[in-house]
Amino acid sequence: MSEPIRFEIRHRSGLARSGVVRTPHGEFETPAFMTVGTRATVKGIYPRMLAESGCGVLLANTYHLLLRPGPEVVQSLGGLHAMMGWDRPILTDSGGYQAYSMAGLNAVDDDGVTFKSIVDGSTIRLRPEDAISVQNALGADIIMAFDDCPPSVDPSAGPVNQTRLRLATARDTAKNAEYDHRARIRTSNERTVTWLERCRSAHARPAEQALFGIVQGGTDLDERAWSVEHVCNIELPGYAIGGVAVGESAEEIARVVSFTAPLMPEDKPRYLMGVGYERDILAAVLSGVDMFDCVLPTRNGRNGNAFTRTGQIRLKNHRFARDREVIEPGCDCHACDPGRYVGDPGDGSGFSRGTLRHLFQAGEMLGPILISLHNVRHFQRLMLDIRQAIREDDWLAFSRRWPVAVDGLPVGLRRGLGESSRGGQE
Repeated sequence: MSEPIRFEIRHRSGLARSGVVRTPHGEFETPAFMTVGTRATVKGIYPRMLAESGCGVLLANTYHLLLRPGPEVVQSLGGLHAMMGWDRPILTDSGGYQAYSMAGLNAVDDDGVTFKSIVDGSTIRLRPEDAISVQNALGADIIMAFDDCPPSVDPSAGPVNQTRLRLATARDTAKNAEYDHRARIRTSNERTVTWLERCRSAHARPAEQALFGIVQGGTDLDERAWSVEHVCNIELPGYAIGGVAVGESAEEIARVVSFTAPLMPEDKPRYLMGVGYERDILAAVLSGVDMFDCVLPTRNGRNGNAFTRTGQIRLKNHRFARDREVIEPGCDCHACDPGRYVGDPGDGSGFSRGTLRHLFQAGEMLGPILISLHNVRHFQRLMLDIRQAIREDDWLAFSRRWPVAVDGLPVGLRRGLGESSRGGQE
């Protein structure tokens, strides 16, 4: 194909839209939730099971693959698709978020980021050109520009309880000076644009890999507008909203996204990075966002926390010890209805909550795997129903099926789901 990706919007309902992204490794429907395989694998889950769970696109992490096994090794093994056993679309992030999340192990300057390797303690220098070179070698269908992700909220405005935020603001404070949040946001915006230009110039495979730019700006809407104008003025196949869900409340996330997304190009995919709770996804979809990713489904699964349509349940709790119910009755995942996948003509009875709790108590691998599989399917079912709501312009039916997504919405958005706007199909 002459273009790295093609994006088609098929249906609309208000600002929400559903469509399809076509890549050299096939297509995926939007709005889409990307399951995260940080080190070229989704922990504990065989690729076929990801496909059966409804995953259309996966995400891998540039920073971690740079450290181990290294881009040259990935390339020698046939590229990321071959390594992951996944012949469908893949997106790689750039390492920009790790510069924020690992602020205690790095230093940022106008030319790039210097990391202390979490593998062997060596010094790793990552500039925009390096981030693109690594991603060119990895071979993902969609690659992300290297950006400067700042703390989203001003710690001087109140107590800060998040370690990552404290470390980031400490790193970004000049010696013998106080942290200046407004100046940090502006520096981030200007660096992100400069680095995006460098990324585009360094991109060696533009016909095969779609480069997305990233909008920053923290929770300052004026800075968000500035970033949209300057980032999206650079012609690219798609754009992302970064620097969200890094310390702010759900209400602040919705406020920033609902302001930013409609300003972005209408005919390009819009990707909200690192956002994964159902309420945040729904709020962003209603603002016109098309793509999402988060580690929550598998990270929480490995810790015994299962997502359901009415909220999370913590299966390690003693109250589930004799519970014979599956995680969520009616769910068709590998844990709740394994017979669906092996052609079992029986009743499809799955693994009980009590059994799953026992597996965790006994340290058995199957427990984390099964709950991870359930959680992956949970988010794919969420996206299926969101796409149906857009296609049929019927948010009231969606609201009844997904109370966990609707109950957490800001009041203004939740009120708007009570009636269908009708006539949303193009």
